[in-house]
Amino acid sequence: MSQITFKMSNVNRRILNNVNLTIEKGERVMLFGPSGSGKSTLLHLFNRLDDPEQGEIQYNGQNIGEHDITKLRKNVGLVLQQPYLFPETVEDNLGYGPKLFNEWKPDNVKKLLDYVNLPASYLDKPIDELSGGEKQRVSLARTLANKPEVLLLDEPTSALDDQNIERIEEDLINLINRNDLTVIMVTHNLEQAKRLGTRGIYLENGQIIEDGPLPEMLENPKTNELKSFTTNQ
Repeated sequence: MSQITFKMSNVNRRILNNVNLTIEKGERVMLFGPSGSGKSTLLHLFNRLDDPEQGEIQYNGQNIGEHDITKLRKNVGLVLQQPYLFPETVEDNLGYGPKLFNEWKPDNVKKLLDYVNLPASYLDKPIDELSGGEKQRVSLARTLANKPEVLLLDEPTSALDDQNIERIEEDLINLINRNDLTVIMVTHNLEQAKRLGTRGIYLENGQIIEDGPLPEMLENPKTNELKSFTTNQ
């Protein structure tokens, strides 16, 4: 039986115009489209990093504005393109969120590092000694430490080289499968969308132009807009 995690009804915000969208538990949704199409704006609405000017967003059947915002962001974790980590140690970063809710268990840190393929010896490492790929993996682990049910990803691999992209994608697949996560991800890489997603949403000028299963929708676009976009990639 399906379970609706998010429902957007007639949502407007900046470029976004009359967005209607339902996301079910366990879906892996890839958001893609031209620059400035509203992908990140849409993503940020899911954990109230941004709020709609008009329309309604429901999370687990309740208006998203009625949820405690700290708990909402615990349950709907966001990983950005550039990892924003505290200038302390890896362990300090992993423990930050759980400590806010008195849920921190130091024994969990090795498991978190294992999820993102980093050795336990990294726990005491200062953040400024990590490479870009390692910082992004710590950022993933820090988000996972909050035990989210939804993972929002805003182009988390776009600043990385091919080797690190492959590693992060492997980490993501493991995290999603082990934790039964619902995923909503912005990507500019259509091959990545095929690898990681079960559903694609193509946006253009703030509107959803096409919405369908992956990889089928990219291999056989139904709209001229998506056909043109895939041809030019």
